[in-house]
Amino acid sequence: MRFVADLHIHTVASGHAYSTVLEIARAAADKNLELIALTDHGPAMPGAPHPYHFGNQVAIPDTLFGVRVLKGVEANIIDREGSLDLESERLAKLDIVLAGLHTVCAPNGTEEENTAMLINAMKNPWVDIIVHPGNPEYPINAEAVVRAAVKYDVALEINNSSLTVSRKGSRPRCDNIAALARQHGCKIFVGSDSHFALTVGDFGAASELIEQNGIPAEQVLNTSVDLVLHHLARHNLRRK
Repeated sequence: MRFVADLHIHTVASGHAYSTVLEIARAAADKNLELIALTDHGPAMPGAPHPYHFGNQVAIPDTLFGVRVLKGVEANIIDREGSLDLESERLAKLDIVLAGLHTVCAPNGTEEENTAMLINAMKNPWVDIIVHPGNPEYPINAEAVVRAAVKYDVALEINNSSLTVSRKGSRPRCDNIAALARQHGCKIFVGSDSHFALTVGDFGAASELIEQNGIPAEQVLNTSVDLVLHHLARHNLRRK
């Protein structure tokens, strides 16, 4: 399966990532990617940028080294109501919004409570993708989450970093999510979750997992720029 876009990438602005925008764009061009998204952590993450950072991404060119650049955020879910750490006015001006559960930002709870947090976040009209839902630190009812993703037309990520260097124990949970996504027709996104330029476009473990589960390319957003852009434009009130 060929991937043309990486929509989960962190720059030095995240506080715990190590490459600049130019380094990331050059790495993407070297890997023949057509599209990337800059998705630094929202301000609730220690070391993350001020909210003003996200609006000022308009200073970044829309194309670098022949690669189209989307300006976005990996927003942190911060409470059981699924609230995010950027206000709607800022989210509405971004090209793409990822949202996820992180231990230093979101309360941990029962499987039922964690599931409700993710589903509540999906109800936010600006959320495009739920990241690393297979994180074992936040047990969820995977079937309920997949069904909600279909209902609210939100994609679920299979996170390559979770399968390689972070969030140990994610593999069986991600495998279950992939199988359920195939069954229910849920949109899937394969993300590198890159924190260093050399891992931009690194999808090996995640690609293997979705292929083992028989998920077709047309169900995976970042196999096509058109699929990505169509997904991001799915709300009539979207964007700018």
